Amino acid sequence: MDAMLVVDMQVGLLKGAPKRALPAILDRINRLTARVRGRAGAVVWIQHCGRAGDDFEPGKPGWSLLPALDRDPTDRVVRKTLNDPFAGTDLQAVLEEIAPARVLVAGWATDFCVDATVRSAVSNDHNVVVVSDGHTLSDRPHLDAATVIRHHNWVWSNLITNRAVRVASTAELLDDGDRA
Repeated sequence: MDAMLVVDMQVGLLKGAPKRALPAILDRINRLTARVRGRAGAVVWIQHCGRAGDDFEPGKPGWSLLPALDRDPTDRVVRKTLNDPFAGTDLQAVLEEIAPARVLVAGWATDFCVDATVRSAVSNDHNVVVVSDGHTLSDRPHLDAATVIRHHNWVWSNLITNRAVRVASTAELLDDGDRA
């Protein structure tokens, strides 16, 4: 069984510069979460809780998960205040209860919260699968979004870890037979 972590896909991310391929990423996340649920897996939405006055302040419009996401009442939500969703939250306990064979990771932003999630998940003894075409960000002052995504997919593929880290596309994961 798999658990899928969907990181920070919140209304507040729509403000500011465009997010690379956001409509396609929303579609991919929806297809993968449906597949995970259909195979008795679990979906965990990671929701960033910002400070008073920012776009992700709890209860503010930007804090809400994107309405285009297909959510299910069986899904769980873990709220965080740092880039790392394992820090100061019950995410590890939730994953221990689920006991997934793999933890799939997708969401926003590639170079901050998605990266922290991947690294912490593998450090917390989970086999991780990063959805290579399931994470996004805006262009950065020094690199365009496509380059940041390509770079992080390469880095994650080459981490030295005690557990597996696989980087796979949505199509590969949907074709994984009973695994995705």
